[in-house]
Amino acid sequence: MIADRIRSRGVVTIAEMVGLLQASEITLRRDLRVMADQGLLVRTHGGALLPGGLTREPSYGEKATRAAREKAAIARAAVRLIHAGESLILSPGTTTLALAQLLGDIGELTVVTNSLLAADALMPTAGVEVLITGGQLRRSIHALVGPVAEEAVRPLRVSKTFLSGNGLTAKRGLSTPNPLVAAADRALAAAAERVVVLADHTKVGVETMCQTVPPEQISTVITDPGADPSEVAAMRDAGIEVVVAELGAPAADELSPDG
Repeated sequence: MIADRIRSRGVVTIAEMVGLLQASEITLRRDLRVMADQGLLVRTHGGALLPGGLTREPSYGEKATRAAREKAAIARAAVRLIHAGESLILSPGTTTLALAQLLGDIGELTVVTNSLLAADALMPTAGVEVLITGGQLRRSIHALVGPVAEEAVRPLRVSKTFLSGNGLTAKRGLSTPNPLVAAADRALAAAAERVVVLADHTKVGVETMCQTVPPEQISTVITDPGADPSEVAAMRDAGIEVVVAELGAPAADELSPDG
């Protein structure tokens, strides 16, 4: 319950948790200390915060090493939704980059993106026409944002937009810590007939400051088996199609020395 509360609100106090759990302050402080040691929260005087807070935007390097196997599985599930001849939008993100790297085998596609990394990944793919928005460079995510990026996609209509983000809940939808990134992602979503969110389990049940896409505008979520089952059920209850990607066998570098 402590973990659920801090994921949904970003902060908890010992006083409120004493009331909710009918536990002593000593017990709550001990539990918070254990959870802090596990990296699940940051302790404060009188309570705890979500690690990094609602407004912290992880660097690309931080995100690239987190849940890499799950992101690869999500990308494999996402590519099954794409057919030759379609027009797509890819948002910035490590999972959408993994998807971009799989598009070469589909056939002719048109891909619009504000992600410099996705555009670079598609560079060798002759069958994919790539349109890159202009905009202000946001170095932390290797992407173009701001009014120019938003205006570039406003006149467009594509079959699917594939979005990533920093948090996803059934109640609030997709969110990200930065207002410029959120505004760009909203414009990318508005250009699509179908919005597909790619979110590994570390993002499901998490909220960040800026809402990108509310749940009623999300058609499909693709996640992994580690996602919070209660959030997955709540999203399905809200009418969102949820696909849980199969992880498959781990790569050789993921195996322990004894196999």
